[in-house]
Amino acid sequence: MTPEQFILTHTELMAPPLVPEVALHLATEVVPLWRKTEEELAAEGVPPPYWAFAWAGGQALARYVLDNPDTVRGKTVLDFGSGSGLVAIAAAKAGGRVLVADIDAFAAAAIALNAKANGVDLAVTTDDLIGRACDRQVLLIGDMCYERPLAERLLGWLKASGALVLLGDPGRSYFPKDGVERVSTYRVQTTRELEDREIRETGVYRLM
Repeated sequence: MTPEQFILTHTELMAPPLVPEVALHLATEVVPLWRKTEEELAAEGVPPPYWAFAWAGGQALARYVLDNPDTVRGKTVLDFGSGSGLVAIAAAKAGGRVLVADIDAFAAAAIALNAKANGVDLAVTTDDLIGRACDRQVLLIGDMCYERPLAERLLGWLKASGALVLLGDPGRSYFPKDGVERVSTYRVQTTRELEDREIRETGVYRLM
């Protein structure tokens, strides 16, 4: 079974609560899908299927981009650690020229399927871009500060990029306490499968 066939078999096409304009192939439960992914790959310790859920930070950032299209319209955009492609699709709908980066091959397949479902064109890479020169005008980062090593690598690279950097975050442990400016706040409906509460107050921030 190809990644595309796997995704179509184990997910449903639905819209995230905060971003009804976007349809995504999403899972309703994390653990069963995670186990099925390990079975499909015949491996243990496979990364969680982040691509199968619309995380709070991504929903807030996608909502902000759609409500403020001048942020990305006519500009080159990178959606880093895209997962489902939600933020990238929002940026494309708002008129950006979008490159999507996610090192998970299943995420890349999900992004392609979700882009097709929404009638947008996205360029996708599975390369690890951290540390590489970045020529994009806008960098979009949704919910990526959940692990210290990744957050430290990522934030150092973002600060050196020279681009406009927007981050969506619901209060993850390793989100920076300074050097960011909150530009908007949303109350995002989530699920106990993913979060410790059903509503998360989630901010969109500009990296200073």
